[in-house]
Amino acid sequence: MLQTYYTVKGYGEREIVIEKSRFICYINRAETEEEAVAFIQQIKKKHWDATHNCSAYLIGEHDQIQKANDDGEPSGTAGVPMLEVLKKKGVKDTVAVVTRYFGGIKLGAGGLVRAYSRAVSEGLNAAGIVERRLMRIMHVTIDYPWLGKVENELRSSRYTIKNIHYSDRVTIGIFVEEMNKAAFSAWIEDLTNGRSAISEGEQTYLEIEIGAL
Repeated sequence: MLQTYYTVKGYGEREIVIEKSRFICYINRAETEEEAVAFIQQIKKKHWDATHNCSAYLIGEHDQIQKANDDGEPSGTAGVPMLEVLKKKGVKDTVAVVTRYFGGIKLGAGGLVRAYSRAVSEGLNAAGIVERRLMRIMHVTIDYPWLGKVENELRSSRYTIKNIHYSDRVTIGIFVEEMNKAAFSAWIEDLTNGRSAISEGEQTYLEIEIGAL
């Protein structure tokens, strides 16, 4: 698993008009090729009357799945430029579809490349970018009288709370970087005067919004 990588926050769309042609970009996260294909088909169904529905997607830790489709535009003027924007931005597990309604003015090969590239860049801005950091979930179990103090300290610290489970005692799940597990445990021990139980949970990703790349 990658320690950190960038991807889109989720669904986003943006429309631009160039020489009377409408270019509508749709962006979404896709962690499998099946998800990417399903999204593309969804947009094609929505815009069945469009002149073109061009697409590109980039999937996998090492971008091992890459596809681009010009959907009738001159070869290399739509799908590949769209894919190149995804690669240049460094986002993974992302699918893009650009729907074009022809406005009557031909743009030429260079104009098409610029139009489809710009549409995807605008679409990524609309969707938003997140950094996913691989973290360890640390579980801290305490008695109820400690909850207020521990929760307040956690929320004002650099650590992020994942969840809080209430039972006969309270268990808080916290995102902690692997290298900081020992320091975190020592801090909690000190904070609770040793009256806490600390255990390691699963590894998972913490998503941090970073805006545009």
